[in-house]
Amino acid sequence: MSRIINVGDTPAKRRNVHRRSCAEVLRLLAQHPSLASGVFDEEAKDMTAFLVFSLRGIEETIETSAQAWDDRNYWKKSEKLRADWRWSRQVADHIESLMLEDCWNEIPQALIDLVSRFQSVTITKMMRDSDWWVGAFRAMVKKANKARASV
Repeated sequence: MSRIINVGDTPAKRRNVHRRSCAEVLRLLAQHPSLASGVFDEEAKDMTAFLVFSLRGIEETIETSAQAWDDRNYWKKSEKLRADWRWSRQVADHIESLMLEDCWNEIPQALIDLVSRFQSVTITKMMRDSDWWVGAFRAMVKKANKARASV
């Protein structure tokens, strides 16, 4: 009997999908006509919320990968991985709080600061369209209201 090699869904593959999603959404937000005037329309709000969800997805894959390293007693490697990607949770929390507090004028600077994190992602063709982020802002608000109600 031969060894089974898992070539399917891995944390690294999911992380790359989330990184690609973030890079594409940041590019689309930079080209968005309403943001030139500093106004977030419904689509821009959905795109920004989708960005937050993608950043949270990155965070989840990091913890999964780090746990695998911990299980193999590679603590230094797992802690380095966590430290290298800790920013994803911090940025997601920051942008989400700005969105939920209606501080839309501060979000463009947070997005600009985020662009450097995704410079290494090469985009030759856009793979995501509005189907990916429609309703993301409404889902974020609903999730936040549910979390507040349970406290």
